[in-house]
Parts: sequence; C-alpha cells; structure tokens
Amino acid sequence: MKTISLLGSGWLGLALNRHYQKQSVQVKTSTRTQKKINQLKEAGTIPYLVDIEDQSADIQEFLDCDVLIVNITSKNISSYVELIFNMEASKVRHVLFVSSSSVYKNINDVVKESDGVENINSPLYQIEKLFMDNPHFQTTVVRMAGLIGPARHPGRFFRKGKGVEQPKSPVNLIHQTDCVNIISQIIEQKVWGETFNACASTHPTKQDFYGQAKQCLGEPVANFIETNKSEFKIVCNQKVRQFLNYEFIYDDLMSLVTSSEQSAFEA
Repeated sequence: MKTISLLGSGWLGLALNRHYQKQSVQVKTSTRTQKKINQLKEAGTIPYLVDIEDQSADIQEFLDCDVLIVNITSKNISSYVELIFNMEASKVRHVLFVSSSSVYKNINDVVKESDGVENINSPLYQIEKLFMDNPHFQTTVVRMAGLIGPARHPGRFFRKGKGVEQPKSPVNLIHQTDCVNIISQIIEQKVWGETFNACASTHPTKQDFYGQAKQCLGEPVANFIETNKSEFKIVCNQKVRQFLNYEFIYDDLMSLVTSSEQSAFEA
C-alpha cells in the first residue's frame, strides 16, 4: 500500500493520519474548511478541501489512492450518492467505512453483525448499504461503539448537571488506540466485504462506569436518573477478535477509569 485517502480529519481522522505517517505511507486528508489546511500540512499530510454536501470541485486527485477511509459525520444520503458516483470514476477499489453501533436496535440483548437487528430506517445503515452494494469497489464497514481516548475522558461526558438516564444499562465504548489498530489490521490483512463491530469486551453499568470516571477526575457525582424504561444493547466484538485475531489494548473499561490509566486520555 502506497497511498491512503482519509475523508475526514476530525478526532479519529487525525489519529489515523499520525499512525500512517509513522509507517511512511502517503496520506491525503480532507477538510471542509480552508483554515484547517495549514494544520494538516504541519501534520505531514497532503490536504484537500472536500465537502460531500458541496461537490462542485473536482475530487479525483483526492480519490487517487489504494484505500479510501470514509470517516465523517454527515448522514446526508444524497451527498453520499454523489460521492459514490465520483468514486466510480476514480481508481478507488478498497473502502473502509467508519460507521456506528447505533445502527442496531435496542433489543435488550447482545447484538452481533450476523443477527439482522439493524434499524433499516437508520440513515447511517442505508449509507452503509450504498457502499457495500456497489460493485465498483470493495467496502468493509466498522461499526464503532462510543469513542473515548485523548481529549475524550468519560468523566467529562456529563457536566453542568446533565443527567445520566438508565443508569443500570450497560455501556458500549472503545478507546481511540483500538479504533486505529482495528482499522489498520483490516487494511493490512486485506479483509474486504465484511462488517465488524468495534467495542471493548466489558460492559459495566453506566452508574458504575461514569461514577468511577468522574470520581477519578475529582468531578462532582453524576446525576443518575432512575426510570422504568429499559432500552439497551450489548455490542459483541467476537467477530473482530476471531476474524482479525485482534487483541484489544483497552478491553477492561473499569480499569481504564482509574488513576493509573490516565495516560490513556492524554493527547
């Protein structure tokens, strides 16, 4: 692999850029704002202005790559249709689409990739299908759980009195390091045409986890809101473990929110 194009230069996109810079891979990274161009240049990447909701500019040079990683927050289906039209005219043959475990219904049970319990009305799920069903390139989808890591300490998620509903429900989270490593392994092992859940193995309750996380930072106790409602899912990571032979770096979420592990949240 010689060139990777990163569609999206946010929290995870910049971490992926740093990872591939260390491997001497040429990285092209997109941004929607002119003011971020210099920041990307300083990061050692080749910056491009790309906004999928305004594709008046020619993006074929950006799409000239071995692997395209799509990692943006837009859920505008028509914009993705236009993006894929441009991709069909490009040299892109392998795509990694960063999705979310939110595509699953809350079935109050474990959810696996093969269960067929996705919310078919979810725009994100429909966008997944656009990529997976296209014959011009091969796509692997990674459904990330909630993202934690540098600048995203879970002890700061609920501030200013914001309540934590359903405190007895399990959490589904993944650290940035594992996000980057899983994406890297998919590309390195050339695993295409698959869908993977990416989530730590442990699922403590919100009350236990966020309570410990806030205590670790010396934050005020979270406002836990007891309700009769019970809507949750437990995201299973068995497939990514077995298929990629992947071992999580940060698998025990409760141990992650202790004072000895605070380096995991440093930039």
